[in-house]
Amino acid sequence: MSATPAAALDIAAAREVLLLQAYESGERGDDPMWSADDRAWATRLAREDVPPPRDAARFLHRRAQHALQRLAPRDAGVRRVLQGGGLSLRAGLFAALLLGGLCGLLVDTIGGGQRINLLAPPVWAVLVWNVLIYAALAVGAVWPRRGPGWIKSSLARRMSGPWTPQGSALARFRSAWAVLTAPLQTARAALLLHAAAAALACGLIAGLYVRGLVLDYRAGWQSTFLSASQAHAALSLMLAPARAVTGIPLPDADALQALRVGAAPVAATALDSAAPWIHLYAAMLALFVVLPRAALAAGSAWRVRTLSHHLPLPLDLPYFQRLLREAGDSAAVVQLLPLGEAPQPHATTCLRGLLAAVLGDGVQLSCAPATAYGHEHEVAALAPPPGATLRLVLADLASTPEDDRHGAFVRALREALPALPPRLLVDEAAFRARFAAMPSRIHERRAAWQAWARREGVVLASVDLSSPAVDDAELRAALTA
Repeated sequence: MSATPAAALDIAAAREVLLLQAYESGERGDDPMWSADDRAWATRLAREDVPPPRDAARFLHRRAQHALQRLAPRDAGVRRVLQGGGLSLRAGLFAALLLGGLCGLLVDTIGGGQRINLLAPPVWAVLVWNVLIYAALAVGAVWPRRGPGWIKSSLARRMSGPWTPQGSALARFRSAWAVLTAPLQTARAALLLHAAAAALACGLIAGLYVRGLVLDYRAGWQSTFLSASQAHAALSLMLAPARAVTGIPLPDADALQALRVGAAPVAATALDSAAPWIHLYAAMLALFVVLPRAALAAGSAWRVRTLSHHLPLPLDLPYFQRLLREAGDSAAVVQLLPLGEAPQPHATTCLRGLLAAVLGDGVQLSCAPATAYGHEHEVAALAPPPGATLRLVLADLASTPEDDRHGAFVRALREALPALPPRLLVDEAAFRARFAAMPSRIHERRAAWQAWARREGVVLASVDLSSPAVDDAELRAALTA
């Protein structure tokens, strides 16, 4: 099988290509705004603009540019998408830095009074929270399925654009755009969150020193269970990085005992100045929040820049494969894999016509030997023909979907050739002829197959292969998904 060419576009070009795809991938074929003649016209101009050997990305982009010049005056939704809008990344980054810094500056990190509890300053909550974030990021990098990927995916989809009616071309565009740009939107969200966290810590540090200039903060500590020596050991361990950077020593256990606040009132002069402790806590914030978050933000910014200029198109989709075949004057090669009985000649003829209507003229249909019951795992002999672009498993609606039969066959085909996953085609002809007077039975059996296909994660199309005049809408939707 020939490898699918790679193509990457910048974000503006990818938006145009996917917007056109949404209008050309409707369930009913021709969109009222965009006809088959329009598609042929755009393809012809793109072929003239991009001489052979045609670069896939350039051909698709030029075709989309020509098409949208004709489509934009017809649909206001296209014009809105092309105009973009919304908050730019620079504006969002500025807002994140400003709000983070102001929140950190305005929050009283010391407390309501002018005394710091050395064992429990609110600064530790910020440090612990950030350490937990780093741990979650590390877990997500090592085990992506266990990381916060669902949160990122949700953010990406919510940032993809305004609400549009379900089933419309713009709704299809939003869905495809959210999938394609999910890594980019995730990187953007990460950049804003890391920048805001770093700004928040900077604001906290600035707030510590600004208040220290106009207020006389004193340091002390309290504990029901810890002695002075134990408190000294705990503080020495927790503040070790800050002490190593600043060189500020901690008071020994005896001096720390003098700073202990008991149940009885203690004069303010009995407490030590909090200045050294403020320096240590500021150093801890810089070491564990500002610097790591700034580094993570820089990494996210680099990823945003890279993805903004190199969004990979899903060229393995039948839609793009058909366009690239048109660009190179090649035909689709489809392998049919019957499960159970081989199809009748008239069914094969009907299917060939349907495939030609969906995938273009000159489609090549190769029918593999039928796989008998009990041999679903024996797929080694069912290798696709050279240049195959699509594999279709043919089943009969008269049979009920079974995991140990149909499921085993589909899974075996997936494992044998992950790059070309099969799609399921269910022939309704025999079942419809048998229950023509009972449409409810047909509806129930179709629903059973559709539910099974969703659980199995396989694309399904139900068609009646007894008549060449059958509506190909469902097949078109399945092959262009």
